Amino acid sequence: MTQTRLLPPAGVGTGVLLIAFALAALLLAPWGRGAQEPVAPASNAVAYFAAGCFWCVEADLQKVPGVHEVVSGFMGGHVDDPTYEQVTRGDTGHREIVAVYYDPDLVEYQALLDAFWRAHDPTDAGGSFVDRGFQYSSAIYVVDAAQRRLAEGSLSALASSGTFDEPIATVIEDAATFYAAEDYHQDFAARNTIRYNVYRAASGRDRFVSSVWDGDKTVYQLTELLPSWLVQHPGDAALRESLDDLTYRVTQRDGTERAFSHPYDAQYEDGIYVDVVSGEPLFSSLDKFDSRTGWPSFTQPIDARYVVTKDDRSLFTVRTEARSRYGDTHLGHVFDDGPEPTGRRWCINGVALRFVPLAELAAEGYGDYLASFEEAGIAVAGGR
Repeated sequence: MTQTRLLPPAGVGTGVLLIAFALAALLLAPWGRGAQEPVAPASNAVAYFAAGCFWCVEADLQKVPGVHEVVSGFMGGHVDDPTYEQVTRGDTGHREIVAVYYDPDLVEYQALLDAFWRAHDPTDAGGSFVDRGFQYSSAIYVVDAAQRRLAEGSLSALASSGTFDEPIATVIEDAATFYAAEDYHQDFAARNTIRYNVYRAASGRDRFVSSVWDGDKTVYQLTELLPSWLVQHPGDAALRESLDDLTYRVTQRDGTERAFSHPYDAQYEDGIYVDVVSGEPLFSSLDKFDSRTGWPSFTQPIDARYVVTKDDRSLFTVRTEARSRYGDTHLGHVFDDGPEPTGRRWCINGVALRFVPLAELAAEGYGDYLASFEEAGIAVAGGR
């Protein structure tokens, strides 16, 4: 496809290579550049993926039911209106990507993520198959927090699935201006079938995909690995309807409940505390202590992946705010006056939490956290 391509995988015939590279050279001839207006990322029904040569990615994602159109183009660089030649030389900081326009009533974003993973080698940090360089590297460009939540969850599920021996190299970035590639790149597989098939056969893409994803694996398998809190998140209007006034004010508007007002402050039953909005696992009764402040207090989160902290300057001083990662729920604050082993006090609003008793963890999908209670000598079937 470009001058940056290196030798193909072992087993590809020399004759096929010569034909492939000869045809690739012909493709770089001045066929005329079509109108290339920049397209700003939309907030609905569009997804952006970089998975190497956009001819191949476009052809693969066009096959997903519910996808209306796939447009090849560029994103992420520092040059306005880049040409294909500029991008493939690596001069602009763009990646070759595709914009996928789809009907969310017919296909979910997480299904597009599954198709994206199966279209390339996400462990290759230096390019994609015979196409080498940053411009061919793997990336997901997200248009909003919901897409980021799903993309991060999908990547995490893939990484922990054992599908690949090497770490996932795919990066997740915010979508920037999308520039459609020249007209002759659009629908390339359909308009240039012979050229496309020769290139694709020589690239090694299909052999790799077949070796990793056998015929028994469906495109939706990874979606089934995602915890429920990664798949859907209610919008503000739905939260106003479902939450009482205090819970909404605390979790969505960074408020604080009155001290000693919530029963969780004095509760020490075995179990875990999850985000009242998203259901993310946040804290364990094993780490709960009586801080005598009037708010539920913990020495640490149950899983650091689901809690984020940031500076809070709202009271003319700097405090450390705690929020859930995917629900983006305001939880409370963190202080350095707690007991061992961490010396920290996670001071949390009770209304931001929902308690799941030990006996119900498995039934509610939190069975992974039973081991910590067993290690502490607590019978899983009962309580302390």
